[in-house]
Amino acid sequence: MQILKYLFTLFILITYTNNVYAQGVDIKFIELTDSLIKTNPKTYKELDKVLRFKRKDTLYMRYFANSAEKKECYAGQSYALNQLGRRYRAYSQFSKAIALHNLALEAATKKNNLEFKVFSLNMLSVVYRRTDAIKTALDYNQEALELAETVKNPSDNLKRSINVSLNGIGNIYQTLEQYDLAIKQFKKSMLLEDALGNKLGIAINHQNIGECQEAKLNLEDALESYKTSLKVNNEIENEMGIVICKNSIGQIYVKQDKIDKALAILKPTLARSKALGDQYVTSAIHINIGTALMKKSLYSEAEKNMLVGLELAKKHNLPSGIIKANLNLSDLYSTQGKFEKSLEYYKKAQNIDEEITNVRNLRYVNDMIIRYDTEKKSSQIEVLAKENEIVKLKLRKNKTTLLIGSFALTLLAGIFFILYRQYQLKNEKQLLTLEQTMLRSQMNPHFLFNSLNSIKLYIINNEKKNAVYYLNKFSKLVRKILEASSLKEIPLAEELETIDLYMNIENIRFSNEINFTISVAENIDTHTIKIPSLILQPFLENAVWHGLSSKDGEKKITLNVNKSNDGFIHITITDNGIGRTEAEKIKKNKVLKRKSIGIDITKERLTNFSKDYQNSFNIEIIDLFDENKKPTGTQVVLHIPTF
Repeated sequence: MQILKYLFTLFILITYTNNVYAQGVDIKFIELTDSLIKTNPKTYKELDKVLRFKRKDTLYMRYFANSAEKKECYAGQSYALNQLGRRYRAYSQFSKAIALHNLALEAATKKNNLEFKVFSLNMLSVVYRRTDAIKTALDYNQEALELAETVKNPSDNLKRSINVSLNGIGNIYQTLEQYDLAIKQFKKSMLLEDALGNKLGIAINHQNIGECQEAKLNLEDALESYKTSLKVNNEIENEMGIVICKNSIGQIYVKQDKIDKALAILKPTLARSKALGDQYVTSAIHINIGTALMKKSLYSEAEKNMLVGLELAKKHNLPSGIIKANLNLSDLYSTQGKFEKSLEYYKKAQNIDEEITNVRNLRYVNDMIIRYDTEKKSSQIEVLAKENEIVKLKLRKNKTTLLIGSFALTLLAGIFFILYRQYQLKNEKQLLTLEQTMLRSQMNPHFLFNSLNSIKLYIINNEKKNAVYYLNKFSKLVRKILEASSLKEIPLAEELETIDLYMNIENIRFSNEINFTISVAENIDTHTIKIPSLILQPFLENAVWHGLSSKDGEKKITLNVNKSNDGFIHITITDNGIGRTEAEKIKKNKVLKRKSIGIDITKERLTNFSKDYQNSFNIEIIDLFDENKKPTGTQVVLHIPTF
C-alpha cells in the first residue's frame, strides 16, 4: 500500500513538473514563487526586491500572477499583472495593457491595498495618455493622487507614486499646450524624485521638460535637457529611455538643419527601437528620418520612411503620430510640387486633429484640476469647523443662562447673516459660471480652428485682400467676445455688430452663400436698449449648422428687431433651412454626436437678467411650412423685457 502511495505521489510530481517545464518556467523560479507567496508580502518594495530580475519576462510574471491568485496573495498578483501591462504598453498593445492594469487594480482592491491601487491607477493613466485619451488619463491620475495623499506618512514607494501622478498632471498641461505650467510641474516632480534618489524619475522629467522647451521653439534649451536625460539613462542602463532621448536629440538636429548629425543618431536608434518592440517610438523615428531625408532632397527614401511611420501609428492607434506623419507627408508632396496630394494629406491631419481636440474634454480637464484643489480646501475647512464646534460646546457648559441666551441670539443672527451671504454667493457663483460657460461656448475651439484654417486657405491661394479682410474681422470678433464676456449687459447696437462679425466669419466656410440681413425698426434706439451680452450667437449657430448646412440652393437668415408697447423688445431670427424635424433625423445618423448646450445657457442667463425687471423673458421656436406642409425653415422669437 505504501509503495502505491509513493508511486502515485511520484506520478503527480512528475506530471506537475512536466507541465511547468512545458510552460517554460524553471524549477528555481517555482520554488522562489512558493517561498515568496508564503510570506504574503504587502508592499511593492518587498516584491520588487525578489522579482525584479524577471519582471520584464511575461512568461514568468504570468506564472507568478496565476500562482498568487490561487493562494490569495493579491498584492503579488497585482504586482505581476502591472508588470505584464507595462510590457504590453512597451509593445504598443494598449488594449491588452489596459485590461491587465484593470485586473491589477481589482486584485489590489480585494484587500484594499492602497499602495498597489495607486500604482495601478497611475499605470492606467500612462496608457490612456499614450493614446491621447486625455480625459480618461486625468481621471485615473487624479484618483491616484487623491488616494496617495490620504496617507500622512507615505512609504518611499507611495511617494514615488505621488511623483508619477504629479508628472502625469504635467503631461496633461503639456497636451493642453500650457508649457510653462507643465515645466513647473515637471521641476516639482524632479525635486521630489531627487530626494528619493530615483534616477529614472529624474531622467523622465528632464525628457518632459525638453519636449516643452522644444514646443516653445527653445531648441538649444531643449537639446540640453535631452542630453541631460540621456546621460542619466546611460548611468542606469535604461535602454528604452536611451532610445527616446536619442530620437528627441535627432529631431532637434533636423529642426536645426543639421541633417547629417540627425541621420547619424537616428538610423542606429531605429534598429535599437525595433529590437525593443516599442512601436510608439519606432513610428516617431521613421517620421523623423523621413523629414531629414526630405531636407536632403532624397524624396523617395523620405516618403518610404514617412509612410512606414504612418502605418505603424495607424496600426497601434497613435493619433499624434498619425497627425505628424500626415503633415510631414503634406510638406513632402508640396516640396515636390504635388499640391493636390499635399492638400489630401493636410486634410487628413486636420480631420484627425479635430476629432481628438474635443472642447468637452478640455473643459473637463480644467474642471477636474479645479475640483481637486477645491475639495482639498473643503476637507480642511470641515476639520476646522468640527474643532470649532467642540470648543463651542465646552464653553456653553460653563456659561450662565443669560450668557447662553445672548450667545444663542448672536448665533442666530450670525446664521441668518451666513445664510443670506451664502444665498448671495450662490447667485454670484451661478452668474459667474454661466458667464464662463457662455464664453467657452462662444470661443469654441472648433470654430476658432476652422476660421483660422479658412483664412489660411486664402493665404495659400494668394488671396491677400480676402485674407487681410477676414483676419481683421476675426480679430475684432475675438476682441468683442472677450470684452463682452466680462459685462452683464451691453447695448443692443454692440450685440448686433458682434453678431454681424460672427456671421461674416462663419460664412467663409459656406463660400459666402448665406444671405444674412439685420433689420431694426425705426422706433428703436439700439444704443440705449440693454440686453445680456453675447445672447444671440447660439440661435444663429443653430440656424447655420442645423438648418442651412445640409440645405441645397439659396441660404438665407434674417434678424428683425421690433419694440412693442408692453415693455418688450422682440428679436426674430428666421432661416429658410431644412427644419427641425429633418435636422434631427440627420443628427441621429451621425456617428459623432455633440450635444449643444448654448440654448440652455442662454435661457439661464435670460432668467437671471429678467430678475431686475417686472416682466420675464420668453422664447418661441416656430416651424415654418409652405402650402404643401413641407418645412421651409425655422423662426426663433426672443421677447426680452425692457422695464
